[in-house]
Amino acid sequence: MGGYSRSRCREWALQFLYQAEFAGERRPEAVEQFWHHFQAEGAPPAYLQALVSGVAAHREELDAFIVRYSEHWRLSRMTIVDRNLLRLAVYELLYQPHIPPKVVINEAVEMAKRYGSEASGGFVNGILDQVRLSVGREV
Repeated sequence: MGGYSRSRCREWALQFLYQAEFAGERRPEAVEQFWHHFQAEGAPPAYLQALVSGVAAHREELDAFIVRYSEHWRLSRMTIVDRNLLRLAVYELLYQPHIPPKVVINEAVEMAKRYGSEASGGFVNGILDQVRLSVGREV
């Protein structure tokens, strides 16, 4: 991973996806531009690139899971932070089976508390736990 933890890559991916909501920019080159804006040298970490490209490639499926388990909430009503954090975590739950679900959920909840609203942690936790149960992943 080039010396960067998965946790740090998740934070950068969340920042990139947040920015992409406004710019509409999800091309692979956009990750490199984003990276070079914050880091002077080197290529973006592989896990950052995997997260961003994975979310982009599976966005419709990820959004369907989120909508299914977020009772009475449309994606458009969710905060940008919550929506993109859920996309990242659902992607990891579905497509990164080597990462324990407990790690994915705990990290998402912590980022929700740090970057979201006061209610974000509980909101994100509830949805991700339902997704985890639906795909049969054990904590």
